[in-house]
Amino acid sequence: MANQFLTAQVIAQQALANLYETTVAASLVHRDYEAEFNRKQGDAITIRKPAMFTASEYNRAAGITVQEAQETSVNMTLNHFADVSFAVTSEDMTLKIQDFDEQLLTPAMEAIAQKIDRDILALRDDVVQEVGAVSENAAGEDYNYPGGRYPWSDSRVLIEAGNVLDVKKVPTTQRAVITGPTTKARWVAEKTWRQADHRGSTEGLLEASMGARVSGFDPFWTQNIGQPAGSPASGQPTTEVSVAFHKTAFALAFRPLELPQGALDAAIMNYKGFALRIIRDYDMGKKQMIVSIDCLYGTKTLDANRAVLIKGADAA
Repeated sequence: MANQFLTAQVIAQQALANLYETTVAASLVHRDYEAEFNRKQGDAITIRKPAMFTASEYNRAAGITVQEAQETSVNMTLNHFADVSFAVTSEDMTLKIQDFDEQLLTPAMEAIAQKIDRDILALRDDVVQEVGAVSENAAGEDYNYPGGRYPWSDSRVLIEAGNVLDVKKVPTTQRAVITGPTTKARWVAEKTWRQADHRGSTEGLLEASMGARVSGFDPFWTQNIGQPAGSPASGQPTTEVSVAFHKTAFALAFRPLELPQGALDAAIMNYKGFALRIIRDYDMGKKQMIVSIDCLYGTKTLDANRAVLIKGADAA
């Protein structure tokens, strides 16, 4: 009996499931997807922003005020083209999808998921609102910092971050905070966090979750928030740069790539705003079978006033 090879369609289904489950930041920002083909890196697209309404006092004599339920739009550039390509043997392609997933696909999709999260977190450069620059006190969580201002290492700084967003009239729902490993370690050591429990909605969010909702934010952490330089230059961060934000502060949009003509086997697939292309073909130059996984997407700051950085003072 002839061997049954894994098809690009089967690989795409599993790859997309892995991507959806393992991203962190991508699941916390505004999403947009349209089945627009013929797109390439650098193209400009238009994405929809959530509709906004104003509540008015009802006057029986005047009747209701009908508002246009029209979504606003914003331009975005498809500025990212993530790719992971790897060689496979005939034996690899005859594996069951579960084995192929464990050996090759999961590591490949983890790499793409990490890149997407890093690209979203790079939007922190657009945010100017900051909290957390207060000097730390040796008493830690037992110290009552004056003026409602807290250092980056004390989770009560989220109260201050929430206040910044409240003043800007940012909705109180769909707020999240993403920290790095050092900030996470400091926060979860506090008594309040040790007593909390929370489960995310996907595997990635579950693994990244730091506990129950606190001070109005769903807390997550990621290794994609880098560490400060050993000797930071003037104006550079001296701590991790965490970010507290509303879902509509940032946007992530995918667009499907075209299937190449002449490929041995190829497939595209989308799910909940994610889109992937899988190509399986023979490389004549290297004389080996190649599986290529790629995706085209853009990231953009929609409203910097809906985000606040949590960080220590910059280097003098």
